[in-house]
Amino acid sequence: MTKRKTKKTVKKKTRGVKIGESVKPAALRAVCDPAALGFKTTDELPRLEEVIGQPRAFRALETGMELSGPGYNVFALGLPGSGKTTLIREHLERRAANGPDPYDWCYVNNFDDPHRPMLLRLPRGQALKLRKDVHKLILRCEQEIQRIFTSEEYSRQQNLLAGEVEELQEQEFDRLTQLADKNNFVLAQTPYGVKLVPGINGEPAKPEELEALSDEQKQKLEKKEGMLEGEVQKSLHQIQAKTRELHEKLQELDEQTALFAIDHLVEALKEKYSSQDPVVEYLNALKDDIVANADQFRDGEQEPPRATGRVVEIDVRQRYDVNVLVDNSGCKGAPVIVENHPSYHNLMGRIEHEVVLGATLTNFTLIRPGALHRANGGYLVLPAREVLLNQYAWEGLQRALRDQALRIVELGTQLGLLSTVTLEPEPMPLNVKVVLIGTPMLYYMLQDHDEDFTKLFKVKAEFATLMERTKETEREYALFVKAVIDENGLPPFDRSAVARIIEHGSRLAESQNKLSTRFGMIADLIRESAHWAQKEGEKLVDAAAVDRAIDEAIYRDNLIEERLQEMVREGSLLIDVGGESVGQINALSVLEVGGYAFGRPTRITATVYPGKDGVVDIEREAKLGGPIHTKGVLIITGFLGSRYGQKRALSLSSRITFEQSYDEVEGDSASAAELIAILSALADAPLRQDRAITGSVNQHGTIQVVGGVNEKIEGFFATCRKEGLNGLQGVIVPEGNLQHLMLNQDVVDAVAAGNFHIWPISTVDEGLQLLTGMDPGAVLDDGSFPQGSINQRILQQLERYAASEELNGESEDEAENGD
Repeated sequence: MTKRKTKKTVKKKTRGVKIGESVKPAALRAVCDPAALGFKTTDELPRLEEVIGQPRAFRALETGMELSGPGYNVFALGLPGSGKTTLIREHLERRAANGPDPYDWCYVNNFDDPHRPMLLRLPRGQALKLRKDVHKLILRCEQEIQRIFTSEEYSRQQNLLAGEVEELQEQEFDRLTQLADKNNFVLAQTPYGVKLVPGINGEPAKPEELEALSDEQKQKLEKKEGMLEGEVQKSLHQIQAKTRELHEKLQELDEQTALFAIDHLVEALKEKYSSQDPVVEYLNALKDDIVANADQFRDGEQEPPRATGRVVEIDVRQRYDVNVLVDNSGCKGAPVIVENHPSYHNLMGRIEHEVVLGATLTNFTLIRPGALHRANGGYLVLPAREVLLNQYAWEGLQRALRDQALRIVELGTQLGLLSTVTLEPEPMPLNVKVVLIGTPMLYYMLQDHDEDFTKLFKVKAEFATLMERTKETEREYALFVKAVIDENGLPPFDRSAVARIIEHGSRLAESQNKLSTRFGMIADLIRESAHWAQKEGEKLVDAAAVDRAIDEAIYRDNLIEERLQEMVREGSLLIDVGGESVGQINALSVLEVGGYAFGRPTRITATVYPGKDGVVDIEREAKLGGPIHTKGVLIITGFLGSRYGQKRALSLSSRITFEQSYDEVEGDSASAAELIAILSALADAPLRQDRAITGSVNQHGTIQVVGGVNEKIEGFFATCRKEGLNGLQGVIVPEGNLQHLMLNQDVVDAVAAGNFHIWPISTVDEGLQLLTGMDPGAVLDDGSFPQGSINQRILQQLERYAASEELNGESEDEAENGD
């Protein structure tokens, strides 16, 4: 038979504690010595200049910011409360301060096609100046046009041109009149033009006189009338041609006059913006349009807006307005935009509409920017969850990043839901680094289900929740406290308060060697500590104020915890903290309600009897057991078979359950307690009820670390304290969890006074010995166990079960043969 080795007890040391002995008070929490921090108050500390605790995340962030090319955007992932948004914003602002100046952007009227406004890009701070300059230009143009068109010289030129037409009209009328007289016709003017009428002695002939004419005379008269009509039409054509020529000359005169009036004004402005070719082109188009529409400036009266096809025809001044879309005049370096409400329009921009005579219309002055416009040339920080929750925002963001161009498209028109008139503004070239902030689950979900995600967000910046606790990082924690104080205008903290915050950081990290990087929670503690200090009239925040803030935060959240403790004291929840019982053990679990976690003791019971069912988990049978808990129970079965089933198959039926548990049970941190409860029932060895245990177990009986060890210990301590501490009570924890102990001061004081104990173990046998007071017994070479040991009693019981099963099997066979 193969010899099996078991771990020896009471020889291995962990942090100065022998296995089987109670942990010393100094090992229950890692205390920060205020004197070792090197300052008396935070006023002595310098400003925090760099991000602390996240070297991996910010190296990735830097890489994403430095790399050029499409798709090098960043997804920053980490747990909520780690201060990702604030840290990233501050880091980007420091980086952006030395970045290139962003451009200003504006939309102007496209005079050839108002449906497609033109985009202008200008150096930082120039857009508002251009709008102001154009506004002044239009006012000056209006003044100059009105002045020159009311001048005597213009009137004289206009009269000269009009006189030519009048002279021609008089000459032609005289010629036609003479010709008509010579041929016995009268030339009469009517509202409809010139009319030829037969005459007698220079007077129009009467109808009866015409009727009296012979047929030959009538034919001659008609012939003359036809000849005269031709001459009249010839004259009319000459007059009309001369009139058209006059109109053209008048129009040319108006254009030349208007151009003369404004040309020097526009040229002066073009000279000012000579380095900006698009602006110069726009000013040329503006000049041509003013000249073409000079009549709108002449009388100074503006026509009301009216609908003309696709857009609203606006008044003359608004027609030449400059719609400043993005003004970066107040921006030093590249822009950093944090958009916390990334709806489609807040990201992509929108085109507003006006109701004119019952119609919904728009124009280029109603184009509004989105966050992508404002961040162009810099950085845009977005919460990933909100982008995904806002309908069409994610698709719009992806399209803009993929095309590297920003098109303002009305969502209703794009979806075919609206048929209202809209615009097609010229797209804006997009050069922006986008940082999405979300949880790890969201990142991996997008990675698995969105094929474009990894192409557009190639850099993952993962925020760690922990950092090493060293003298240097404790100093960095102090600098962070200083930064929060400065940002919020709080009173200074003394070194005892900072030391207490550092200890709380280790508590959040559940480690004596680590600090939490969930700086959002630390910042909340700093602000609340300052609040309680100020409420007491203190000008300096000390450790007592920090403790008050921690206690107050607990008090706000621990109503359910206190109610459960009351139920234990009242006897509604059955928990014994004294005496002994077979097959009954106090396990420890952690409940989390609304972000507040607390420990509570839970009674586990086990029954055993002969049979072939093995270990049956009542929680699983009742569909209250989660998969990890079920795995722990199956591991127990593996341990029992490995230790006690080497010579013969086990004949065992066992039932285990969490008493008075009506919710789902998940996790394997109670598997050690479940196994010891079964072993106690098999050995008929009573277990101490003044001791609770937590820890998971593997198939070889090794105790493994669990989470929430501080809350679990404190939960059992609270139960024992309410029942009365007697110096015998305590908690058994995995040896590996000693480094995670950051217990509250009440527990540490009770341990120091000998009223409570913490015992570390590394094997199931060590737990059995602590709970029963009996030697578990190591396996011998022949596979047996020492006489009187717990393991020997267990093996004997299992052999009796096997014999009983064999006897029952023979009896059944005999009964069948007798039949």
